Amino acid sequence: MATRFTASQSVEIAVPEQPIHIQHYLRQPQRLVKALADNTRTQQLSEEVFRLKMRPLSFMSLSIQPTVDMRVWAELNGIIYLRSLGCEILGFEYINQRFALNLKGHLSPKEFSTGTRLQGRADLEVLVDLPPPFSFTPKPILEATGNGLLKSVLLSVKQRLLNQLLADYRYWVISQTKDRELDSDTTELPILNAE
Repeated sequence: MATRFTASQSVEIAVPEQPIHIQHYLRQPQRLVKALADNTRTQQLSEEVFRLKMRPLSFMSLSIQPTVDMRVWAELNGIIYLRSLGCEILGFEYINQRFALNLKGHLSPKEFSTGTRLQGRADLEVLVDLPPPFSFTPKPILEATGNGLLKSVLLSVKQRLLNQLLADYRYWVISQTKDRELDSDTTELPILNAE
């Protein structure tokens, strides 16, 4: 019989004012994926689908490393959505065939009198049919351990988001404004040459 583990995590981030609103940055979901996960562990499968090789997770005496395919897309209003499409547990065929992961999340810019804030939430659910001897472990102990593990996964994603997202946004704004300055400089050069 499958055991169900769940965890949720909310996030709110104050966004420093920049020359380009964060809504424009959020329309590029691949940047969010790069901010959330190490480049060496992600692979872009299509415009909106990414494969993420998670760090190894220890559950009781078991160590597993899920690989999750996720769809990440943005609406025109800058809201980013994230949904898991599939998951594979490499090296443990028994668990891989009896494992389901469901991840849903969103991140949206909200305007307040004090400025823009990003608000988001992620919900993670895992259903797994555990092999013996785990199946003999009392259900409350299994659930507490599994829920704690999922909560720690979401918490580490939240910390990375808090640390990386604004830094990448700032970098992106700088690169965009430099590109615009270069474009305006090149349009002025022929006029200077004509004199």
